[in-house]
Amino acid sequence: MRILLTGSAGQVGGALLPLLRERADVVAPLRDQFDLSRPDQLADKLETIKPDLIVNPAAYTAVDRAEDERELAFRINAESPRAIAQWAAPRGVPLVHFSTDYVFDGSGDRAWHEDSTPAPLSVYGQSKLAGDLAIAEAGALHVIARTSWVYAATGTNFLKTIVRLAGEREQLRIVVDQIGAPTTANAISQAVVAMLPWSDDGLGKAFEQRSGVVNLVCAGETSWHGFATAIVAGLRSRGAKFAVKEIVPIRSDEFPVKAKRPSNSRLDLRRLRERFGITPPSWQQALDRELDALRATM
Repeated sequence: MRILLTGSAGQVGGALLPLLRERADVVAPLRDQFDLSRPDQLADKLETIKPDLIVNPAAYTAVDRAEDERELAFRINAESPRAIAQWAAPRGVPLVHFSTDYVFDGSGDRAWHEDSTPAPLSVYGQSKLAGDLAIAEAGALHVIARTSWVYAATGTNFLKTIVRLAGEREQLRIVVDQIGAPTTANAISQAVVAMLPWSDDGLGKAFEQRSGVVNLVCAGETSWHGFATAIVAGLRSRGAKFAVKEIVPIRSDEFPVKAKRPSNSRLDLRRLRERFGITPPSWQQALDRELDALRATM
């Protein structure tokens, strides 16, 4: 099996690369070799690679900057997934794509189901929703894994930011009224690998039976404040020293940002368990593993 993996320099792509390479021939082009900002070039690239499966974690993820770079965000997050799916559909090549909790408006306090009505609050969310819809409209065999609050021990993310700030400041002010499930790139990657049938014969059939959207996050919920508190406490228990003395809970309106975030990012996990037979780790369990990896590098 030949797999095209985009975004291998990113968090999810980087976690997926070694796992996929254990099982298949993986083509992992760099950004300039498979440029999602140039959707018009992708069909020719795909025709050269001729993958049996496409896994596409690459995306425009600069949430606030997207408010000023709408065209670029839509090219990468909507037009390129459309181009990939339009190439894949007539060839029967399955596509694994990644979506986000930002497709919802964050109202209420119930977990969002895969079929809940989307209403994104930001350009980023709108662009990701447009990509989801474009893939479905193209008729490609697909699984769209909807994730939230993704982080890893490497890269640029909330975990790394909290570690840096906790070392510099005595007080941190962290939002407490946004609720979701912090989810490691490793947990996502392990689940994706478990979803896939590892034979050419079973690939198309499996995607025909399971095609659609599936929520893929760690179990449980917390706030950004709860997540930050757990990070600092977890690293301190592993011997790390920090300057921070107090982590103060604040409301979202006390921390203004350009793009509006959903307050409720809870995602229902029943489809993941029932359709794919996958029970994800709790966000605390996944965090423990990530803190072990991070502490080893500090």
